[in-house]
Amino acid sequence: MSPQPNYRRVLLKISGEALMGSREYGLDFETVARIARDVSAVHRLGVEICLVIGGGNIFRGLSGAVEGIERATADYMGMLATVMNSLAMQSVLEQHDVDTRVLSAIPMESVCERYIRRRALRHLEKGRVVIFAGGTGNPFFTTDTAAALRASEMGCDALLKGTKVDGVYSADPIKVSNAVRYDKLAYLEVLSEDLKVMDAAAISLARENNIPILVFSIHNAGAFAEVIAGKGKFTLIAQAGEAHG
Repeated sequence: MSPQPNYRRVLLKISGEALMGSREYGLDFETVARIARDVSAVHRLGVEICLVIGGGNIFRGLSGAVEGIERATADYMGMLATVMNSLAMQSVLEQHDVDTRVLSAIPMESVCERYIRRRALRHLEKGRVVIFAGGTGNPFFTTDTAAALRASEMGCDALLKGTKVDGVYSADPIKVSNAVRYDKLAYLEVLSEDLKVMDAAAISLARENNIPILVFSIHNAGAFAEVIAGKGKFTLIAQAGEAHG
């Protein structure tokens, strides 16, 4: 029996690195297909789904700026990388019979639609998975912030962040063996303790719009469906009363 979802409309943020699988660069299509199967399974439960995919597997703006490219230009290059990842995910989702639209904050009508809020809402209402590409369309903002912004604009019930670990830790558990894992956190705890789950702008935006953030491992098959049903392993970031209630 399929788990019953706790949310009607969600946004799933996936890092570009999550699409690499065991590679050091680019896309691992077996990994993309597994994530697409998870998205398809949740879609079949009747949940309206938005996706934001990072571009770090192809180009990371901040790293490019360090290497000598002007920061704004490097960020635009990173935004273009997110479009490439979004188109790849769209192609694989449609192989699983999931009607999908890519909407880019950077207009490029030859390959995808321009982001217009009302159009995106209409796609969701028609049961399509909507992938938001191109970040916010502005340099100096991360795709985490883009995810929080789009989740707010779409009226999402939750923002899910699929990472390489099963929640938020006090330090990177891969590097620090005694890192503490949190089941629940308040937005302000994440900000005050400078926990590196999402950047401060994204956390603040989610807090202002009261959108809970659920952090889980995107590498565990079926975890997406479990998390939106309140099962499995994840960290909930919410208002103080809800996080510690």
